Amino acid sequence: MSESKEHSFSQLGLPKELIKSLEDQKLPTPYPIQIQGIPVVLKGQDVLGIAQTGSGKTISYVLPILANLQGNINPKNRFVNVLVLVPTRELAVQIEKVFQRFEHTLSGDIKTRAVFGGVSINPQMKSMSGVNILVATPGRLLDLLDSNALHLSEIDTLVLDEADKMLNLGFKEELDRILGLLPKKRQNLLYSATLSEDVNNIGRNFLHEPTIIKIESKKENIDLINQTAYSVENEKKGPLLRYLIKKSDGKQFLVFTSSVRSADVVESKLLKNGIDAMSIHSKKSQGARMDALDRLKRGDIQVLVATDLLSRGIDIQFLPYVVNYELPRSPKDYIHRIGRTGRAENRGDAISFVTKEDRHHFKVIQKKAGTWVDLIESEKMDF
Repeated sequence: MSESKEHSFSQLGLPKELIKSLEDQKLPTPYPIQIQGIPVVLKGQDVLGIAQTGSGKTISYVLPILANLQGNINPKNRFVNVLVLVPTRELAVQIEKVFQRFEHTLSGDIKTRAVFGGVSINPQMKSMSGVNILVATPGRLLDLLDSNALHLSEIDTLVLDEADKMLNLGFKEELDRILGLLPKKRQNLLYSATLSEDVNNIGRNFLHEPTIIKIESKKENIDLINQTAYSVENEKKGPLLRYLIKKSDGKQFLVFTSSVRSADVVESKLLKNGIDAMSIHSKKSQGARMDALDRLKRGDIQVLVATDLLSRGIDIQFLPYVVNYELPRSPKDYIHRIGRTGRAENRGDAISFVTKEDRHHFKVIQKKAGTWVDLIESEKMDF
């Protein structure tokens, strides 16, 4: 999404403390969803935002929520003011960090916490003391409510972020139960990459005369990506991958597989062959997942093996290689995968492994994605 040259955050009605923090963090120019959304949220109105990941939507609600909360903090302990519901642990952690980047700049003791499954609930229960803004996955939130660790009767603002993904992951029953526990009078903000029938139905149930903000989908810039595909037998994928990694002069790779099992197998074989690699998928603990991503960003490992479920949480400014070890199901996922490289004006390489069984599917992907890649016969290669 291109930045607007005609607006600044200072024009949107935010407190001067937040404006200064934005300037200190070198974020002087708002994105379109921020220009449209911040004034509406500041007024306490409901929002239906249709925007892709990377559009700037998190800051579009974080800043006005913090501004509205200043001077209106609920004094009751364990009675949360703001609830942000998200589908995954990774997104919960990201949003928590954004709130924490700005909360300290305002007067009053504003405290944000993220809670999610896959880790012990006891530390999270203890950390609920004094929390004003809670970022949560639905299942873990219900666990905490069942344990009387917090209360939702004082919620002023509800945010549903990536609502489409929440519904796709089967959280509808949990969402219905949570919505039934909230006070009827509150501000509601719903964000989704798509406006599916299910998302529309949920929106109709709790949004009150919302302002609709629709940001056109951000297209991955694949002009900077050199796409290559290898025709390869399934049992030769491992040796081909190791050959490509070893001839890259130590450059980093993000390798996509279609399942948790495949990710673990690829990681294991790379490690056995002396290549520093880690896998990241839904069966890993939160700590392990964050550590793997941080280690790739720091350059401590050469290869990260990931599944599609977690690919949207991976945003690395300079990543030389992406490999489709196994092809994705859809052209949209293909474009998203290869778009992890070729970022910030840096060129990148996207490599796909195509078996005989994959050839028709790969043609469909190319046709729908509007991109054509010649197949290189790996049988003629010496690896």
